[in-house]
Amino acid sequence: MKSTFDDTKPIFQQIADMIADDIVDGLLEEGEQIPSTTELSKFYQINRATAQKGLAILVDAGLVYKQRGVGMFVADNAKETLLTERKKDFYKQYVQPMLDEANRIHLTKEEIIHFIKEDSDD
Repeated sequence: MKSTFDDTKPIFQQIADMIADDIVDGLLEEGEQIPSTTELSKFYQINRATAQKGLAILVDAGLVYKQRGVGMFVADNAKETLLTERKKDFYKQYVQPMLDEANRIHLTKEEIIHFIKEDSDD
């Protein structure tokens, strides 16, 4: 877990994002227990309610589940769900604007592929 926050978005969202990143990166596996609100609040020196709000985002998205009296755990298919969501976001945020600009300047698909292959040869 990283220990600093930035000012670009609310801390509770950053908590949710960090745990989601850990799931995507394989640091948290399906069925594995995630840090508790108490652990998060102590580690990051934040209010427990802030940590709880971040975890609630993950619960609402079906990425983690609560086991009463035990804690919260990574849900089945959480990694696949996150990867699918992030691939869609990647397309919208990076690929579609690139294709729009390529069309604007009359780049062919072959030229775009050439650029990508040329860059990956480094």
